[in-house]
Parts: sequence; C-alpha cells; structure tokens
Amino acid sequence: MIAILDYGVGNLFSLSSSLAAIGADCVVTRDPAEIRAADRLILPGVGAFGDAIEKLKKDGLDRLIKSEAQNGKPLLGICLGMQLLFEKSYEFGCFEGLGLLQGDVVPMRGRIDPSLKIPHIGWNALRFVGESPLFRYIEDGDFVYFVHSFFADRCEDSVIAQTEYGIPLTAAAADGCVFGCQFHPEKSGKVGLAILRAFCETEKPL
Repeated sequence: MIAILDYGVGNLFSLSSSLAAIGADCVVTRDPAEIRAADRLILPGVGAFGDAIEKLKKDGLDRLIKSEAQNGKPLLGICLGMQLLFEKSYEFGCFEGLGLLQGDVVPMRGRIDPSLKIPHIGWNALRFVGESPLFRYIEDGDFVYFVHSFFADRCEDSVIAQTEYGIPLTAAAADGCVFGCQFHPEKSGKVGLAILRAFCETEKPL
C-alpha cells in the first residue's frame, strides 16, 4: 500500500489515478496510523515552500515523514514535495525543509538566461547522472513534464538526473530510499507511469 500524503497542497487526484493505472494500491491520507502502516510514501505538492512546510508541521507530519524515511521506508517527493526534502528553501524568505536530502532550493531568476520564461513549464529531456532504480524502465533522454520556478542546488551528491533550461537544473535526486522528482510523473504519460512503477517496486533495506 502506498500512502499519498494529504496536507492540503497536492495534486492528489491525478496522482492517485496514475497509481491506479499501473495497478498500485494507494490511499490518500493524513492519518498517522495509515502512514505508518503503508509500505511506501509519496509527498506531492504545489504552491509555496513556506506554506507547505508549515502545513506539515501543524499536524506533526514533518516529524512522521522524517521518522519513516530514516527507518528505511521508500519515500517519493514530487515537485514541491521534492523541494521539501531538502535542507532549506529561499523561496520568498528562508525556510528549513525536512533535511532528508542535502542541498538548498533556490530561484531560477538571476541564474538562468533572462530571455527564458519563468516558471519553467513544459516537456524537457532527462539526462541521467549515474544509475538509479527509479529509472530502470526509462531511457536517458526521455521527456517529462515540468512546472516550477525554483530548483535544488548544492546537491551534487544526490542528483540522479538533470534537465537543461539555459543551465543544467536538478530534475531528480535520491539518497537511499528517499527519492525526489522536480517534474510531475503523473503528468508525464508513459514515461511518468514507468517511473511510478519503478518506485512501487523499491524495497525497504533489510
């Protein structure tokens, strides 16, 4: 069973529909008992980092997510959910993240060519950095769908894929059984479904 964490800022219907399409059992929940009982966790998210981390803290979900991940339960953060996995975000201030991945979330503005539109919206190719079980069913160069204005930086040790948008941007990161996708697998067609399928096959370390 996969628990999709419902803390008020996620695109839950598309994600649950995508998991159903690959035959995965899932529940949309904020119930700590269901989260602890789940085999895997997905942290979705859209919107502002500061609001999202406060919503997680309000119900103690931040501590629960960290505890479950640190105990080896596979966790996938998507879009803002990925950004929340890092140590800090500089989105409209400075906010502490969950600290499950090393690095900071920084704005594209001032770092990419000013002629490029922000937010970065659309299909871009993935360029693998090393190997990851998350990409076992897809190919280097496959396209996925992005919608974002901020990206993970200072995270070289955990980057597993980049995409090019004026400069190389972090597209995905991982550390052990903690995974993050800046793009939206649930909006990325067959490639996205293949990534979700691979995540559903990840196992908790013995």
